[in-house]
Amino acid sequence: MSTEFIQVPVIADVVGGHMGRLDDFKGGVESIIRSRPEYPEETLQGIGEFSHLQVTWFFNFSSPEDVALHARSPRNNPEWPATGTFVHHNHRRPARLATSFPRLLRVDGPDLHVTDLDADDGTKVVDLVAVFEEFLPRGPVTQPSWPGEMLRDYWRDAAER
Repeated sequence: MSTEFIQVPVIADVVGGHMGRLDDFKGGVESIIRSRPEYPEETLQGIGEFSHLQVTWFFNFSSPEDVALHARSPRNNPEWPATGTFVHHNHRRPARLATSFPRLLRVDGPDLHVTDLDADDGTKVVDLVAVFEEFLPRGPVTQPSWPGEMLRDYWRDAAER
């Protein structure tokens, strides 16, 4: 088997916000997405008119050894069905990438102040773009019951723990 690779630039870093790679209680935490100096502020022109961003980030606190190419129960809970690697939203996928949709609070030069970004302080951002409603999923979104059970506390405010 031959695996093909691509390279992508790191365009920004997450500053502040979450620490400790928790599974839940990701809501209500503010952080900053700070553009790298090689990207002029002009690259963010007009972004402040949007309510949300689509941010693609790298699980840089994990390692290639964390990748799991087999079916397993989410969070090792035997009450939930074993599902394949590409069902899980975690660092165990081969590219170790994640996508989040934080609310944009304000723009301050190279800093995008956001809330509900579920990446930890120090996370490397490889892409970001304003959310266009027209690019969100069309039609009803369906899923089994276990993701809702598993993630019921995901966006709960950290202060509610």
